[in-house]
Amino acid sequence: MQAYVALLRGINVGGNNKVPMAELKALAATLGWQNAKTYIASGNMTFAAEEADAAALQSAMKSAFGLDIPTLVYDRETFDALANSCPFDPEQGKHVHGFFCFSRPTVDQDALAQFKAESETLTASGQIVWLHAPDGIGRSKLVEKMHKVTTGTDTTARNLNTIRKLQEMLDQTADGC
Repeated sequence: MQAYVALLRGINVGGNNKVPMAELKALAATLGWQNAKTYIASGNMTFAAEEADAAALQSAMKSAFGLDIPTLVYDRETFDALANSCPFDPEQGKHVHGFFCFSRPTVDQDALAQFKAESETLTASGQIVWLHAPDGIGRSKLVEKMHKVTTGTDTTARNLNTIRKLQEMLDQTADGC
């Protein structure tokens, strides 16, 4: 068994795509995934399995909930590599977001220049794009235009606090394997 994390895009956001976490964990069990734990109700789950992939969870969610939710599944090693690629050490983890990409992104430099505030820094590393917005993500025009800046892929974002918590949860899941 190894530890995995699933990142589900856009569930329980603004009252849309409602998925109760207890039902998500039960659904994971039907896939043979064990020790499923969720973190906040916005699409973060760790679990243990022999093998796991996003397509299996996405298909099961469509059958169970009638929702076609874009999903990423990473083993512990891959998730740690992505998380540890963060080039920022902010005072507050909520000021850094990792945009996990469903395929390799292209950063449109013209769009970036148009929407980026002077205080913001964006960097792409493989299949993750990091944004440091020290004035706050809620004030960032870049965040709301990220789909115009990071092209060629869909993304699902998590702040650095959540990413670190998921790493802790993966450690706990791995210890229980």
